[in-house]
Amino acid sequence: MTMDIHALMIAQELPPKPVYTAKDIAATAGSLPTAYRKLADLIEIGIAERRKRGYFTLKECIMQPVYLVKHLIPSLRALKEARTFGKYYNETDVRIARELIDGFVTLDYKAYELTKFQIPAKLHQYPDSMDNAIRILKQNGFSEGTKGQVVLLPTYGDFANDIQRVYLDSIANSGRSILDAIAIEILYPDKLSIKARFSVEDIEKVREEMPSSVMNESIAT
Repeated sequence: MTMDIHALMIAQELPPKPVYTAKDIAATAGSLPTAYRKLADLIEIGIAERRKRGYFTLKECIMQPVYLVKHLIPSLRALKEARTFGKYYNETDVRIARELIDGFVTLDYKAYELTKFQIPAKLHQYPDSMDNAIRILKQNGFSEGTKGQVVLLPTYGDFANDIQRVYLDSIANSGRSILDAIAIEILYPDKLSIKARFSVEDIEKVREEMPSSVMNESIAT
């Protein structure tokens, strides 16, 4: 999957809003047909998401430098194609899934393991085999839907540097995961070959709320 640089640059020029329409893109793209094509490109790579009545939203990572967004494409694609499962729809589901499924854990649970910063909300995992993982979950009473504590991600991209992959996944996921990415960058700067841009306010928030024991350990090493 390739990225339309022009579509990305157009989206970066949009004023901050909760939701947009194709007309917002047309103001920069030049015409409504072009706007729809650019919007389709943004949706395809997972940066934009369709909402009701012709509206769409953009992920926060849209404002990252182009070189960084290119590295986010595998993460964005995986998140776009994620499959969500639930049984009891609480922490119990996570415990059961971790016992049943082998694979690479990312986002909330891995970020907490690395930083001790934010209490995990959902389990996101790249299973060794998506088909087997789905079969096992269903055999154990899990149902697939839009809600649930267990999220399976298809394996795209590079996993050689596990810390960097969690960092990129966190940036791509946006929302509260941005703070996890900042915490990872603060604690593991030498593990990251590429770095994102974050607001001063968010960086200060993470520094202030990071457990002192974790910060002290980082400084000591």
